[in-house]
Amino acid sequence: MEASAVRIHHPNREKPQSKATKAAVTLLLIASAALIALVTIGGYDQLAGATIVAVAYVIIYLLMAFFVARWSRGVLPMAAGLAVIFTTFAAVAAPAWFARDEDGFTDPLLPAGLLGLLVLVVIAVQVLLILFAMRGFQQQWNVEVEVRDGDHQPYDDSGYEAQEYADEDTSEQQTYEGSAEDPRSEPPRQY
Repeated sequence: MEASAVRIHHPNREKPQSKATKAAVTLLLIASAALIALVTIGGYDQLAGATIVAVAYVIIYLLMAFFVARWSRGVLPMAAGLAVIFTTFAAVAAPAWFARDEDGFTDPLLPAGLLGLLVLVVIAVQVLLILFAMRGFQQQWNVEVEVRDGDHQPYDDSGYEAQEYADEDTSEQQTYEGSAEDPRSEPPRQY
């Protein structure tokens, strides 16, 4: 059998649910990066040391969006984990931005109330990202099936068609069925 005669098929990637989940996770990652960048630019002077973390999140989220768009399932749990961590940061930061919306504080580039609202939107987007990333991870985008060129029937590792192999198993089981008293009717044991 030639190597070019067999191609790898990913059946779970063709499902509409998988395509929708991939699109949603990619969009949520890009939206998260955009919102984090907007809050970072809008409140740059007041963020102090948190700007490095925010810039890192923007870069990492954009890289993850690229890999999810290419059906990489491995980044989904990492995206969910990073979203959990950032949700914690954002939950602490939102009340602080609303508290700065009073007299006596230096004004950031964007109004502090608007930045607080944007941080609340970031929290909502992070929760959605966690849910969709875990849903995508459960859809098993990585499942591969070998298919020979010109044939639509998947093959298992031994080269037999999956359906024929399953039929042979059931016929073999029917052959060995017999009475419980007769030891010769038991199938041979494999060690």
